[in-house]
Amino acid sequence: QLQLVESGGGLVQPGGSLRLSCAASGFTFSNYPMSWYRQAPGKERERVARITSTGSSTDYADSVKGRFTISRDNAKNTVYLQMNSLKPEDTAVYYCFRLGSWGQGTQVTVSS
Repeated sequence: QLQLVESGGGLVQPGGSLRLSCAASGFTFSNYPMSWYRQAPGKERERVARITSTGSSTDYADSVKGRFTISRDNAKNTVYLQMNSLKPEDTAVYYCFRLGSWGQGTQVTVSS
């Protein structure tokens, strides 16, 4: 069955970096665009970044442009989110998304 398993979250100080990973299984990963979303307490879930199936094109929410980078390795069935210059407002649960399916999420907390 389809699975999306996120990892790499944690506690980081402002200005720090984290790299999230999402390991996919149960479908032909290279056929699908993939996205990262996040949801902060009391807020709606928002899309952070998206990457096409080949990785040739990406787009980002304005709030993370220049700080976050989405990438994928189709040989490893994995999508990544490199997060640099983290801010307290980046604190949220981060989710991996493929059309119709969500991972379980990984918590990112940015705090001193």
